[in-house]
Amino acid sequence: MKLSDHLKHLGLTNSEAKKALLSGKVFLHGIPTADGGRDIQPYQIELRPEAPRLTPGRDLVLLHRDDAFIVVWKPSGMLSVPASKAGGHLNVMGLVGKLTRGPALAVHRIDQGTSGLMMIARTEAAQLNLKAQLEEHSVERRYIAMTHGRPPSEAWTVSNHLADDRGDGLRGSIEGPPTARSKHAKTDFVHLERIDKQVNLVEAKLHTGRTHQVRIHLAEGGTPILGDDRYGNSVTNRGVSRLCLHAVVLGIRHPTTGETMRFTSPIPDSMERLLRSLRHASANPSPKRRKSRRPKKRRG
Repeated sequence: MKLSDHLKHLGLTNSEAKKALLSGKVFLHGIPTADGGRDIQPYQIELRPEAPRLTPGRDLVLLHRDDAFIVVWKPSGMLSVPASKAGGHLNVMGLVGKLTRGPALAVHRIDQGTSGLMMIARTEAAQLNLKAQLEEHSVERRYIAMTHGRPPSEAWTVSNHLADDRGDGLRGSIEGPPTARSKHAKTDFVHLERIDKQVNLVEAKLHTGRTHQVRIHLAEGGTPILGDDRYGNSVTNRGVSRLCLHAVVLGIRHPTTGETMRFTSPIPDSMERLLRSLRHASANPSPKRRKSRRPKKRRG
């Protein structure tokens, strides 16, 4: 059923439902959503009237918090760490420090345009432990991407070496033996759904965590991510307002207790609305206009 219908069943009027959605009171798998058009199961939804007011899709969300580490939902467009460029003061590390009034230590980062799950340490011991898990490739990291082009198969793996400059000024894979400045990168991909003739939904499982790894592996394979202004092109970016890449799963061992923990995040509202729009357009193609034939002039 649609989320808006579920909210009606809970007793909310249309205006009350809209207000709850826009102010961050409606949670889908623990993440605020403002998309009443989503198809949901009632058990996935929680209405929290007393939750702090925020704007879904724009504001940072704290998903987990204990004495050792924090897991957040990062919106697309927000930096992971401070930067000198415009807007660099508004970043995950700075906001977490303000919201928790405590230390926020970097463990990893995700691209500015990417949304989804990210962890931050609260102690130096936790930071070292979580970084060690990343180095030993024991952290489960999965992403969902909307891509342009036909995937090579239903499941495939890309394993190569990435360098800061592949020869055209961009990060990318290098041919031949690895160099001192290149790093090994490995990603497993699964084709989840064909949306239309060109757009597909793909899951990426990271074995390593190199800068722009998923974006490069998909783009160099002929299936760039929609909205990728660095590795995509004018066709893949037309009508797309964001990088369609989302960190959907984060699995770790607790840095203090060793407990296995797994966090998940639904596809964000912006990508969900784009998916619905493309699915609808594919299922309901507009009729082709017939060219009008002009009567031929008779000679004589």
